[in-house]
Amino acid sequence: MAGFADHFSGVARDYASFRPGYPAALFDWLAARAPARDLAWDCATGNGQAALALSRHFVHVVATDASEAQIAAAERHPRIEYVVAPAEDPGLEDASVDLLTVAQAAHWFDLERFHREAHRILRVGGLIAEWCYGIAEIDGASIDASMLRYYDGTVGPYWPPERGQIEVGYRDLPFPFRRIDPPGLAMEVEWTLAQWVGYVRTWSATSRFIEARGVDPTPELERQLLPLWGESGAVRRVRWPLALRVGRA
Repeated sequence: MAGFADHFSGVARDYASFRPGYPAALFDWLAARAPARDLAWDCATGNGQAALALSRHFVHVVATDASEAQIAAAERHPRIEYVVAPAEDPGLEDASVDLLTVAQAAHWFDLERFHREAHRILRVGGLIAEWCYGIAEIDGASIDASMLRYYDGTVGPYWPPERGQIEVGYRDLPFPFRRIDPPGLAMEVEWTLAQWVGYVRTWSATSRFIEARGVDPTPELERQLLPLWGESGAVRRVRWPLALRVGRA
């Protein structure tokens, strides 16, 4: 699609396997404040994580993504309708959506066009929620230091400029809606080193590093982290605080 910078189709299967899930409390809180529970739109759904969570609360969920590969890899559910479509043109009817969610993707959009579309499709009192998460906190300060070296050094030059918006929690992006104060939430998992490295392989900077240099940097990262992580199969707690902004149409 014209204007669509696709950083994730090449890792769609890994994305579906290794991206962490969002906390159930987030969707409980949003659904409780939506004007109804008829229709939710999960924009830039990726592997469908947020859409699946929304399907527990809403009669129908439309999950769109501009990447055909991401849609093909998303987990199916009878309440979810997956559609290949850009954020700025989802093909939804006027004033039809009770809740619009955007997880870890708003920084890729033409936000002026997207927010104009959001105002069009949200019903009166409808909610929009946009959130992102940045660098994870891993149990063990030495592991965090090693990951910062990988993040800033090894793949640092390969981060798209839009990544800077995540690092400041969307603070500088426009949000033309009546704001609602959200709760403080975070994603938490207990992961092995193999799971963590699988997640790092889904980073857009890792993908661009591989494309530019023809070599995958994650096996070397895994070798460096192994003595810090612990014995084979050991699990560590990984935590990503969510930067969440919520508003009403």
